[in-house]
Amino acid sequence: MGMGLVLALGPLAWVWLRNKNQPMARRLRVLTLLTLFLTFDLVLFGAFTRLTDSGLGCPDWPGCYGHASPVGAAQPISEAQAAMPTGPVTHSKAWIEMIHRYLATGVGVLILTLAVATWLARRAQKGSRPAGAAEPALPGRRRSGPPGGQRLTRSEECGGVISVWWPLATLVWVCIQGAFGALTVTMKLFPLIVTLHLLGGLILLALLQAQAVRYAQAHEATRPAVLSSGVRILLVATFVLLWLQIALGGWVSTNYAVLACNEFPACQGSFWPAMDFREGFTLWRHLGVGRDGDNISFQALTAIHYVHRIAAYVVFTALLALAWQLRRIPAMRSYGNWTAGLALWQFATGLSNVVLGWPLVAAVSHTGGAAALAVVLTGALFSSRRVPHPATAAKLRASSL
Repeated sequence: MGMGLVLALGPLAWVWLRNKNQPMARRLRVLTLLTLFLTFDLVLFGAFTRLTDSGLGCPDWPGCYGHASPVGAAQPISEAQAAMPTGPVTHSKAWIEMIHRYLATGVGVLILTLAVATWLARRAQKGSRPAGAAEPALPGRRRSGPPGGQRLTRSEECGGVISVWWPLATLVWVCIQGAFGALTVTMKLFPLIVTLHLLGGLILLALLQAQAVRYAQAHEATRPAVLSSGVRILLVATFVLLWLQIALGGWVSTNYAVLACNEFPACQGSFWPAMDFREGFTLWRHLGVGRDGDNISFQALTAIHYVHRIAAYVVFTALLALAWQLRRIPAMRSYGNWTAGLALWQFATGLSNVVLGWPLVAAVSHTGGAAALAVVLTGALFSSRRVPHPATAAKLRASSL
């Protein structure tokens, strides 16, 4: 915890000193974006930890053999490494695992600070309203300044407010994510727990991105872009499909089923190889163990891999269709470009995992691409809204002209 606090102090000091004269909504947005960036790095490092088999580098939690770092645990680590030189416990794997925990604790401190700062900013924003004003002013309406001569920001003049619910939800979720991190170690890389831990990290990214969008809207007094019903439905559907595909990808990775098919587009010389779906998608079982307690069959691993591959075709098509639609809308063009680029990135890295034998760089990059897609689609979702009624849409178009 001390290491996590030390790691968090640097970003906190940088944000506050660099933006000390800025409105609170901007400072909170900058802190949120920085936390989002560091959380993205944490997700990548978590993938690196898993892919280097370092998840049990320190087989207890939260310390390492009861110590705060591998330095104090040098003797038990050396004994475990001498007993099994290529096993899960070595000095390098212990350091990888503990650095991951230090970074996770640092992100937790940043999220806690963000929640407290948002709560204080919301109280200050309420107190800055003129006496007797129960609601924020409507756009374009002037009002007198608050007591003491404090100037209202443009977002407050336009009705923008800072919400405490998003940072509170993020704080609750990071605590849940920490619990899954502990279970990952204590339950010895139980596949379902590891998959949920991966999903939890990406949900944390989505929460921070939604929060960053809301802070930007509060600071800049902007409204979400208006999408047609068809484009909005496509966006929501693609968002749901992406999360299902991420869950399938996590299940492939945590069961080490990537190399069950080492050719493309066929698998084991067939477009429908022998597969055991029932055993492959039995969720409550230990790593490498089937439903009956024996070693998991190769047919089950093939089923895990091939379902993810088939679903990838659907998601890839949906992403490209969504990117095409978003690029036609000026306010959403950047989201469309990012969606198209990341879809191609995922195709390239996923194919590299199969035909190149699961290289570490491609595997980590594939996880990073999935995390980036989750951030981009979350941003697109919260930066837009559906046209409520055709008549309203006509009025909005006329207003734009």
